[in-house]
Amino acid sequence: MKLILLILIVSQLCYAFLRYRRRAYVPILVATAIGFALGQAWDFLGLPSARLGQANVLPALVFALLLQPLARFVPRPNRDPNEPKEPNPSR
Repeated sequence: MKLILLILIVSQLCYAFLRYRRRAYVPILVATAIGFALGQAWDFLGLPSARLGQANVLPALVFALLLQPLARFVPRPNRDPNEPKEPNPSR
């Protein structure tokens, strides 16, 4: 539960303070969650880390910050509605 809260807090901080040309929250959240997952993998491998409860904070923050420039490549659904094409007026 603490890990999810940390992911949400760090993603909000990245969204607020890191300036990029295209900013959307969901890709930043995805990049932060992947960073924290890589931080947990770092802990699973037994590499040195700084922990906060069960969460491996230091490598997770580093990975989350390093992945933020890649957040613009996360695919997003198109918000334009799909409308049917106009019928052919050749009748």
